This record gives sequence, structure tokens and C-alpha cells, in this order.
Amino acid sequence: MYSVTRRGFLLLSAAGLLSGCTAIGPAPGVATSPAQLSAATTTAAINGVRKANGRPPLAYNTRLEAAARSQASLMASRDQLSHDLGVTLRQRVTAAGYDGAVGENVAGGQRTLEQAIQGWLDSPKHRETLLSDRFTEFGLAVASVGGGRKSRYGIYWAFIAGGDFAAWR
Repeated sequence: MYSVTRRGFLLLSAAGLLSGCTAIGPAPGVATSPAQLSAATTTAAINGVRKANGRPPLAYNTRLEAAARSQASLMASRDQLSHDLGVTLRQRVTAAGYDGAVGENVAGGQRTLEQAIQGWLDSPKHRETLLSDRFTEFGLAVASVGGGRKSRYGIYWAFIAGGDFAAWR
């Protein structure tokens, strides 16, 4: 017969609780609003989709996030969905201090991160960027049209994936 000390019992209990914390992404039916976004929730959602499609996870990159924020903010300020509003993707990532291969997905009108991701999955070119094995990291941002202005989309999303140029040779 084994005897368990109080300390041992507490350690075993804590290990049991932690073993249930292995989420691979947002649970079905979860709706992550722009106000709820964080690097952790974004990474869980993106990598949950990648895992479900047999792809390796991406690391979160704050420089790519800064470039994505620049694009999302520019789209919101002009109320226009576009990859190039006078500043190219390469110019934005370079200004953010990122030097690598990049791909970008933009979206407009989706109220949740999950809706934006689903829209990208439903579009062959966007799906290719989201699930590419050539990319190793990403950044994501969202911006809303402010000031109570009437807007075509209201909310704009930008996802930028990045990686080593060597993967494209």
C-alpha cells in the first residue's frame, strides 16, 4: 500500500488539472471579438486551424503584427479593403523592421476572428497563405472605422505571414 503525503497529493492534483489545459485553438462556437484579441488568442486560433489542416504551428511575431496593424488602420481610416493603399506590403514590413518573405490576407466586415479566418479558408489564395508550410511566423491586427461614420465594412482585418526567403527558392 502506498501512502501519499499532503504535498504529494497537491502536486498530483495540480498535474491532473494542468493535463486538461491542452487546447489547440478556440472551441467550436467560440467568437473572439476584436476587443478580446491578444497574441495568445490569435495564436491559438491560427494554429488550431493549421493543426486541423495538418500544418505546423506559426510563431507570433510583433514586427509582423505592427505591419498588420498599419494595414488594418489604413484600411479603416480610408474605409477601403485593399492590399495596397499607397503603401505596399514590402514597405510596411520593412518599416516595422521585418526582413523576410511575406504573404498577406486582408478581410473586411467580419465581426469575429473566427469569421475572418473562415473567410480566408473559403478563398483559395487566402487559404494558401494561411496554411503555407513556407511561413514560420505571423502577425495579425484589426481596426474599426471610428467616429460613428457610416462604413462599408466597419471592421478591417490584416494577417501577415512571414518566413525565410530560402523557403521560396
